[in-house]
Amino acid sequence: MNNLNQKFQSNAVNTKEGKLILDSHKLSYHYDRVEAWENGERIAPVSVDMALTRACGAMCSFCYAMVQEPQERSSIKVKQALDLVDDFAEIGIKGVSLISDGESTLSKAYVPFIQHADKSGIDVGNATNGWEWEPEKIDQVLPHLTWVRFTCAAGTPEGYSRIMFKDASHTEVFDRAMKHIKYAVDLKKKLNLKVTLGIQMVLMPEFKDEIMPFAKLAVELGVDYGVIKHCSDDEFGTLGVDYSKYEEMYELLENAEALSNDTTKVIVKWDKIKDKGKPSYKRFYGPQFLLQISGSGLIAPSGMFFNARYSKLHIGNFVDERFKDVFKSDRYWKIMDYLASPSFNAQTMMGTLPIQHYVSKALDDHIKNNEKIKPAYSEKPLHVNFL
Repeated sequence: MNNLNQKFQSNAVNTKEGKLILDSHKLSYHYDRVEAWENGERIAPVSVDMALTRACGAMCSFCYAMVQEPQERSSIKVKQALDLVDDFAEIGIKGVSLISDGESTLSKAYVPFIQHADKSGIDVGNATNGWEWEPEKIDQVLPHLTWVRFTCAAGTPEGYSRIMFKDASHTEVFDRAMKHIKYAVDLKKKLNLKVTLGIQMVLMPEFKDEIMPFAKLAVELGVDYGVIKHCSDDEFGTLGVDYSKYEEMYELLENAEALSNDTTKVIVKWDKIKDKGKPSYKRFYGPQFLLQISGSGLIAPSGMFFNARYSKLHIGNFVDERFKDVFKSDRYWKIMDYLASPSFNAQTMMGTLPIQHYVSKALDDHIKNNEKIKPAYSEKPLHVNFL
């Protein structure tokens, strides 16, 4: 087994559904694009992270969208969303995750987008707080989704409400989310669906008392996994994340993982937590493989650049023009080339640990011959089209 496959095995968690990789990347399963990229070809992203709206009823303390304002807001109509799916399929995008900077379940395009993407052969995942993800909506989308990850900031109603709603007394939001998660878990069993269900805690050091309750909640809900990850911050430290304090929680995080059972795995994203907000790379290669789109329709290489102060890195808006035309434009490729050039430094010119982090680090190591990416011949992991 080569070193890369050894790394995949060490970062993979075996669930009842299959091998799950949350603390690494899956580039070796898309080696044809890595090879084309290395040869200087213009490749389509494997995955796109996006939202169908910037609206959200939550006010999460850890939310990076708080530092992505201001920018022009556009209303994404159903037809525009479906045209976007068609463009994705045409250029070869394989997976779309509805996460980004808004709560996509609030959009009128939400259900038709997911159904059309599935019909078009594109895998779709969805991160949601679950508040508006009611049974009628769940029935319409769950059979068409590859995974659903619920933002669950804490394991107690009071902690959840304090972190996600800025008021510990509004525990009804916790109850509402739990009701919908349980409905989805039951529906998955009833219909024998392959969709993976999980809950996620974005850990800021001040939330450490919620680590064990969160892990226990994941087990109680019977979801496939509960994942605990770092909190990203911008280059100015606007959210106030003290990365030096994560190390104090290592033992607590290990205890949380120990609660895993045959049904539910508790997973800590150790690689990102141990990086402490300091990427090893300066060139930002990741966006060519994993692109981000705002709920406003704004197309930018990464959510780190949605804010208006990064307007020079704004490529276009699919509300105004077709995505396939943006993708083929000189502007798209000039911006990608700039991020991959010595003129850009990911350590000082952007926020910490973007969603492209694992991909960017792997590509940087590959170019430097530190650790070459090699094609994987092992069984494909779950969610293989989400890098």
